[in-house]
Amino acid sequence: MLGCILTTKPNNTDLKCRSEKANMLLPLVGDLCALALTSCYALGLLRLFEETAKRVVFKQKLNRKLLHITFGLGFMLFWPLFSSGIQGAAMAALVPGVNIVKVLLIGLGIVKDEATVKSMSRFGDYRELIKGPMYYAITITLCCAIYWRTSPVAIAGICNLCAGDGIADIIGRRFGKKKIPYNKDKSFAGSIAMATAGFTVSVGYMYYFSMFGYVRTSFKMVLGFLVVSLNALVESHPICAKLDDNLLVPLASVLLGTLVFA
Repeated sequence: MLGCILTTKPNNTDLKCRSEKANMLLPLVGDLCALALTSCYALGLLRLFEETAKRVVFKQKLNRKLLHITFGLGFMLFWPLFSSGIQGAAMAALVPGVNIVKVLLIGLGIVKDEATVKSMSRFGDYRELIKGPMYYAITITLCCAIYWRTSPVAIAGICNLCAGDGIADIIGRRFGKKKIPYNKDKSFAGSIAMATAGFTVSVGYMYYFSMFGYVRTSFKMVLGFLVVSLNALVESHPICAKLDDNLLVPLASVLLGTLVFA
């Protein structure tokens, strides 16, 4: 006895709905994978410098500056893994954003973490973390969430903070015999190194992001990075030591960048 087998074919509306759901889900899954990979990098780097601080591989100030340079610049390398738009920016910003909470809890004395204090502080005082290290994490988080990878302002802000300010301290301590007249704590070598590093690394990231089509390389943008790198004058001012260079340097970079790249 032959029977009829009835088959139900999905109509066009069902197929369209499934396609839309898949298109919405795939970027989210991709962002979650990118977040996991970037978080592994961040946690691994923080752990590495906690160990070097604990074992006194480097002097404490040098250890702090090496972390200062590598965290933000390395974090930017992972940006192309995330999706475009608000979702990708927000997911990426979670990585430094979590560190805001971490340093705040440690800086207020709520959480005890001697390894983190040694790797991030100048003098081993946990209360230092609610100043420089927290400003650092806030800057990277906001540059990522607000400006994201299509803006040269984000590039300038993070590169001048990480590369510029970080290299300035290392070079200044080693070769900074000739001091700046208006600030005996700062040297010509350190300020020149800051401007050079901030500018060079900014241009490098311009070319890096241009490979993915996020920005277009141009002489105008290069010139803009040169102007922003002059915030080394801000870092050399005595008021910077009173407030904190991790606050004033990125603030000056973002303000200059907003004017130059408008």
